[in-house]
Amino acid sequence: MLVELKINGKKHKIDIEPDEFLVDTLRKVGNLSVKRGCDTGCCGLCSIWIDKKPTLSCATLTVRALNKEITTIEGLEKESDEFARILIAEGAEQCGFCSPGFIITVLAMKNELENPSEEEIKHYLTGNLCRCTGYMGQLRAIKTYMGVK
Repeated sequence: MLVELKINGKKHKIDIEPDEFLVDTLRKVGNLSVKRGCDTGCCGLCSIWIDKKPTLSCATLTVRALNKEITTIEGLEKESDEFARILIAEGAEQCGFCSPGFIITVLAMKNELENPSEEEIKHYLTGNLCRCTGYMGQLRAIKTYMGVK
């Protein structure tokens, strides 16, 4: 079935299956930052924004995103670069496999929460898994980015 999706501000006509998940559709049109990890909505690798809200694309049918604004990390280059530099400065960069989903979630958190506590940050990030770190460097980077003391 031919559908039109707005991805990172551009309209795309895409032929999809009725039961196709958004992660597969996004990868099909070249958004390779969106990764398939667990297929259960538990790891955060497939995180994107739909209408500026973090969403797990592996658990979202493509047809549910019709007439909505879909944003991947490719559409947030400036914002993601700023946070990535802080991650590096805090020594929190690792292999990078989880970075796109993690960063897009942090950017959404900055838009939604003002001066969050450490517990609020941890709660917001529930479901974003990183196999390389103990999360302390990432937590320091988030606090710096969010301006939290």
